[in-house]
Amino acid sequence: MYRLHYAPDNASLAVRLLLESLGCAYETRLVDRAVRAHEGAAYRALNPAGKIPALETPRGVIFETAAILLWLEETHAGNAPAPGAPGRGDFLKWLFFTANTLHADLRLVFYPQDSVGEDGALQANLHAHVTKRLCRHYTILDEAAGAGHAFFNGPGPTALDFYIASCMRWSALYGPGGTDWFSPGAFPNLHRLALRLEALPAAQSAAAAEGLGPTPFSAPQPCDPPEGSAV
Repeated sequence: MYRLHYAPDNASLAVRLLLESLGCAYETRLVDRAVRAHEGAAYRALNPAGKIPALETPRGVIFETAAILLWLEETHAGNAPAPGAPGRGDFLKWLFFTANTLHADLRLVFYPQDSVGEDGALQANLHAHVTKRLCRHYTILDEAAGAGHAFFNGPGPTALDFYIASCMRWSALYGPGGTDWFSPGAFPNLHRLALRLEALPAAQSAAAAEGLGPTPFSAPQPCDPPEGSAV
């Protein structure tokens, strides 16, 4: 039994999707962002960085989204290439591109005050600069999604698929500078991935648990979770 410390429609979503897809037994514990529980001592005892998610396992606590996803793929023999298998290096490079490049830049868009403070002009300049860069990231990923990789937009869903689909959802919904810069349909291979993933039972279960609606990736709507808040 795993315990996923989550908040609705946060980075924990990608982990929940993979847990559901792998058929893992898990329970959830809400990290209530409305009272900034992620900054409290109890949660920081699990993840000293105070970021969501954290996953309690029989072998200890894991944090950092990509680390959790990779550990689960390896522990449960998911659809990603195993260590030493063909395609392993390619899978890792795209997984960490998603974590260290795409998701890192999304955080600049979602939380501009953490980088430039409360100055509106500085935030607007940051938004314009970073969203152009994000569009390039998505273009690169769209090309990779159409390249015929078994582990990316292939026959079986992987951690990489779920992570990118989650990022697409957040791009369409969040950020104080607006979301006009992003349209899921502008990236045809990624859009097909989104459509395919959201039809899976694993995605439907996660969407119901977090109030994401019937088309969480291809046509995202604001979440209406049964508990907690996305922001």
